[in-house]
Amino acid sequence: MYDYIIIGGGSAGCVLASRLSEDPAINVALLEAGPVDNSVLIHCPAGLALLARTGAAGWGFDTTPQAGLNGRKGYQPRGKVLGGSSSINAMVYMRGHKADYDHWAEQGNPGWRYTDVLPYFKKAEHNERTFDPKDAEFHGKGGPLNVMDLRSPSKYGAIFIEAAKQAGHPESKDFNGAEQHGVGMHQVTHKNGERFSAAKAYLTPHLAPNLARTNLTVITSAHTTRILIEENSGIKRAVGVEYRQGTETKQIKASREVLVCAGAFQSPQILKLSGIGPAAELQKHGIPVVHDLPGVGENLHDHIDVVQVVNAPHLKDLFGVSLSFLPRAIKAIFEWRKHRTGMLTTNFAEAGGFIKTSPEEETPDLQLHFVIGKLVDHGRKPTFGHGYSSHICLMRPKSRGRVTLASADAMAAPLIDPNFFADPDDMRRMVQGFKQMRTILSQPALAGYRGQELATTAEAKTDIEIETVIRNYADTIYHPVGTCRMGPQEGAQANRLNVVDSELRVHGMRNLRVVDASIMPRIVAGNTNAPVIMIAEKAADMIKAVQNG
Repeated sequence: MYDYIIIGGGSAGCVLASRLSEDPAINVALLEAGPVDNSVLIHCPAGLALLARTGAAGWGFDTTPQAGLNGRKGYQPRGKVLGGSSSINAMVYMRGHKADYDHWAEQGNPGWRYTDVLPYFKKAEHNERTFDPKDAEFHGKGGPLNVMDLRSPSKYGAIFIEAAKQAGHPESKDFNGAEQHGVGMHQVTHKNGERFSAAKAYLTPHLAPNLARTNLTVITSAHTTRILIEENSGIKRAVGVEYRQGTETKQIKASREVLVCAGAFQSPQILKLSGIGPAAELQKHGIPVVHDLPGVGENLHDHIDVVQVVNAPHLKDLFGVSLSFLPRAIKAIFEWRKHRTGMLTTNFAEAGGFIKTSPEEETPDLQLHFVIGKLVDHGRKPTFGHGYSSHICLMRPKSRGRVTLASADAMAAPLIDPNFFADPDDMRRMVQGFKQMRTILSQPALAGYRGQELATTAEAKTDIEIETVIRNYADTIYHPVGTCRMGPQEGAQANRLNVVDSELRVHGMRNLRVVDASIMPRIVAGNTNAPVIMIAEKAADMIKAVQNG
């Protein structure tokens, strides 16, 4: 028997496990389907490239065939390891735009305005940079999550920034400060030249001795199969969790709450497997309906993204596969092992920015990521030679999809349908963004290096041709959200497809919350890891408030 059971050892789960177990009188269990995070490929930032290529530490989900992608299946990597996706992502620290959180509040979610959530971003953060006074008020010191500037950045990030400025875009020194709009270098979740995942920030013994707490039990290789629910006098409450470990099926009980932190794909899947979701879908798979909640799995949306790749074989100081690169790579391995410096401290997406499809836009609606290597098919396909890449990503897509069950088998992957480009406005903005990205890459600062855009995209000149390229090559940039949407089911802002209230409690259930990216009513304009950590920090305080009466 535990006070709290947390399903999912990703970013949100690590935060909740750490914060709730601060009280020695509270017993917490954390269930993670993957292993502990002991691979060097996780801790060495540049190991990201091999993680992508091998699929190690990830679920490796695919989407259903996407009509908007000419029938292709999209790739949807999610972390299956302690730390979750924060152990396999590109480590960019980004919060999104202030307006995103104000929009959440306007959808009937009090307490989620930017001014409400900023203290939780700051509580989580320890930023190593010394900021200008106008930006310092937005950042924290002393929090568990270490944020810093890249230790050994490539020179090409600064060159990309100069090219973007030549194309008319402003420079931003701090995307998380007073003004997001502009281009600049990314800050990253690193410490001492290593990846600093949510697991390292909130759990790992030699950095934060929380795993030594006798009131915190972390169970890895534990695949949750369902939430245990009891009903008494019409009141339905979560009382425990069933999980599979190897060939054994086990159960543990929770006296206070079950907290679902399995992410935008698996949180709705677990709820449905437990009988919580759209009645017709559950009945289709022979799952007894415990609570008919139509919104579970709906409202899936994601940042759709396309990459322009530039071939520059003569630029040997960029990452690439070549005989001349091998000695540099070997030297870099020894440098990283000895000093935690050098080229292996890169996150690859070293620079980027937020731009607008037109000056009339109130806030940026496109995001750039500049990568110091040739990125093809999420880095899963080896590309020989050297070069660089630039992503263009749509910040606030209008298209909505869903997550459904493939079967009642808890070990089967869910069916993931982001419904990319269902709304024509998404494609219109992406085409404009593609052209703006090409303009940046053609500016003198970069053009002087004589790189050549790969033929797969270079031949696209007209809007119709660019749209074809986007449909042939676009895919996620790994930010799925929204499938357990936060919002009221009563009052002026009521929506029957809302799943959790503003306290993240599942509507119609007791002792059950969802705490992860799935609760976002609308995706934030930026990378989603920092917002998920903020959500969990805020949720921990909500839970403690109930706990303390």
